[in-house]
Amino acid sequence: MNRKDNKTEQPDAASAGIASVWVLSDGKAGDEAQCIGVAEELGAPFEVRRVSPRKPYSWIMPRGPIDPREGADRPGSPLAPPFPDIVIASGRRTVAYLRHIRKASGGRTFTVFLKDPRTGTRAADFIWVAKHDELRGPNVMVTVTGPHRISKTKLDNARKAPLADIAALPSPRVAVLAGGDSRHHRFSPDDIQRFIAGLKTWADNDASLMITSSRRTSEALAEGLRALAAGGHHLFFDGKGENPLIQYLANADAIVVTADSTNMIGEAAATGRPVHVFHPGGGHAKINRFLSEMSAIGVVHPFPGALKTTTYEPVNSTSRIAQAIISAFAARRGEADRTEP
Repeated sequence: MNRKDNKTEQPDAASAGIASVWVLSDGKAGDEAQCIGVAEELGAPFEVRRVSPRKPYSWIMPRGPIDPREGADRPGSPLAPPFPDIVIASGRRTVAYLRHIRKASGGRTFTVFLKDPRTGTRAADFIWVAKHDELRGPNVMVTVTGPHRISKTKLDNARKAPLADIAALPSPRVAVLAGGDSRHHRFSPDDIQRFIAGLKTWADNDASLMITSSRRTSEALAEGLRALAAGGHHLFFDGKGENPLIQYLANADAIVVTADSTNMIGEAAATGRPVHVFHPGGGHAKINRFLSEMSAIGVVHPFPGALKTTTYEPVNSTSRIAQAIISAFAARRGEADRTEP
């Protein structure tokens, strides 16, 4: 038997029997986007179901029971059957709902949780965590970067057909992903000045900036970035119209990201372009470990600092996570088929 005959084909969603998927969310944008990214990679039809537990139920999650008004047997419940083949969730308030779906479906729905559920490995059939988290187990998949919606196909399409205002920018083009204050980081006035000064240095040396802010970006930081963009051949997305993030990332020679968001850094790493990371005040040991790992494989570089445009093999864990879910689902279904009388 030759080497090709020995190769085991990986199942896709259709061959594994995955016909329906739920994305379970409490409405937090970052968590929901990660779940949708994995659902898109699965390649099966999916829909978003959002839960909104009231107090005191929200206070005791992830360990407590769900809000009874959202039970699967209640009229208008976001968990109303028919239940899907797979449900993908993230966020501490969805953990109890995964348990509820598993029980209400008679164990037929395969449950997936992204990030550490804080209740151990039995919280879901399949759990993904970032390498800088500590949870490990036989049903836990670990990768350096997290899942997101920046796929190779989307990047390739955006490079083939860049927006006219992006195509008109001289190189090097630099995508700037600005975050803001978070649980572990704070942008002081000095941080804002340092960040904008670093960007201006690159702009003064003929770099074209493509800047986008986030929901957490303060007005002071946004105004500084807006003024910088107005002073040359640069772009600033003000939140109006279609978000150009994919276009910015796909057509950048380099990327600047603020350290308050590992999600944004992971999205940037999917491009294969150097990622320059700006550190505002604060920090966290987990984020530092993540950045050390990304630095070790040549993905991230300091900002302010020298502009680097060397490329590397894109780092994108989303497709790997989706394939692992399909394989785990197929394996469990195969076990169930073998045990049926």
